[in-house]
Amino acid sequence: MEKTDERKKLGYFGENLAARYLESRGYKILFRNYQKPWGEIDIIAEKEGIIVFCEVKTSNSITNGNKESDDAFNPEVRVNPKKMSHIVRTADIFMNGSKQYQGKEWRVDIVSILLNKLDKKASIKHFKNV
Repeated sequence: MEKTDERKKLGYFGENLAARYLESRGYKILFRNYQKPWGEIDIIAEKEGIIVFCEVKTSNSITNGNKESDDAFNPEVRVNPKKMSHIVRTADIFMNGSKQYQGKEWRVDIVSILLNKLDKKASIKHFKNV
């Protein structure tokens, strides 16, 4: 299997985990993989009347034997200013493109998922209003 296929598979798996995580915390998933020519938003959700645009970043943890390395990569660092500007632009188009959402409060969150294949566990961090 090619690396691109592996990355897509990992990303899709992470997005599914993130959606379940958000739903378990009272978020209603409105859309997944909302796309515009300049960018995509992984998950659009709503909680308490606030529209939340979620960028999901997933990585495999680096392991040293049975002990996870202290320098395990944090997926959230891959959301750079250019990526954030694409997310905000796409979110703005979404909010202004539908009467249903116009005037509602909104924010951008990052859901970071670090998978430990050895232990078959996921560490999920939710950064709100980034």
